[in-house]
Amino acid sequence: MSAVELQDVVKRFGSVTAVDALSFSVRPGQCVSLLGPSGCGKTTTLRLIAGFEAPDRGTVRIAGRDMAGRRPYERSVGLVFQDYALFPHMTVEENVAYGMRQRGVARGEIPDRVRRWLEQVRLVGFERRRPSQLSGGEQQRVALARALAIEPDVLLLDEPLSNLDAKLRQELRLELKALLGSVRTTTIVVTHDQEEAITLSEHVIIVNRGRIEQQGAPGDVYGRPRNRFVAEFMGRTNWFTGRLTQATGPGRWRFESEAKAVFTVAHDAGREGLAVDVAVRPERMGVERDAANGAASADNRLSGRITVGEYLGADLHHWVRLESGERVLVVEKNVGQSLDPAGTAVVGRFDPRGCIVLPASGAAPADPRGGHDRAERP
Repeated sequence: MSAVELQDVVKRFGSVTAVDALSFSVRPGQCVSLLGPSGCGKTTTLRLIAGFEAPDRGTVRIAGRDMAGRRPYERSVGLVFQDYALFPHMTVEENVAYGMRQRGVARGEIPDRVRRWLEQVRLVGFERRRPSQLSGGEQQRVALARALAIEPDVLLLDEPLSNLDAKLRQELRLELKALLGSVRTTTIVVTHDQEEAITLSEHVIIVNRGRIEQQGAPGDVYGRPRNRFVAEFMGRTNWFTGRLTQATGPGRWRFESEAKAVFTVAHDAGREGLAVDVAVRPERMGVERDAANGAASADNRLSGRITVGEYLGADLHHWVRLESGERVLVVEKNVGQSLDPAGTAVVGRFDPRGCIVLPASGAAPADPRGGHDRAERP
């Protein structure tokens, strides 16, 4: 039995369809992310599960029970809001205890539960503080403890890290992952941040305009996107538009872009003349300064010149204008090398197996195994 199940759920606000025939299920103990841009319907979906909105059509089930007509407090759901929604006039321990009191937990049991959850989120000693005396990260932990203290069947997190600065967001992301792994509560995370979704979740659902574009394990969705929207939303991508021109071996095709860049792609379902878009992730490309190096390898090799180099600490970003006129981004790990000056001649190198091949329309996968940086012309 699924912990959460949505079947053909529709929600409209006037003429706007926020959720459009959405269907998915979540296994007990699983952590799933609803990932998509602002306005795609992911938060509305969370509110439908929590009971703050009622579907115009379809069914929402929690632990096998139809939630039609059930108010939020009648569902075994813990919710962490984007702004945490802590009560400013209450102390930390009073905030954590609030949900338990509202749900009729025995008075004598509440202090032990409060203490246990404050230990879990590492806030022992903060019991008497008010939210205004806490940092953003500490407030987030209080909100988590309050949601988990009621021992819900499902935990719902709405953009849980979006209000934090970059360094704290990374630290708490790891803490949250460890906490969710230890309690094994079924969890649904709403986020627009693909790194957050990949880190926290074992299953990712990409939502666009109220519909599911793709779902699966994070590595599968990132490495084998079904369409252009998913490929671009899951990470930066270099795009080439053109055609397959010739089979060069089993599962190998020669590709020629509209700008006349020629290279090989791995593709099992090709045919001569097929119009395709080819995506190559920046981290799947490398740059060589000596054109003779690696000339005998099976990798694709496209000559060009660096136009801009960017130092980003752990990574170096090289913007390369290819001889075809297309521009690509190459991301290289910083191991102490210096940035090349603009105009440096380089060879962009990438494995044919690193190419994601989609039909030119981008509407469905061309290869069932299967923000953006388009390989653009000047």
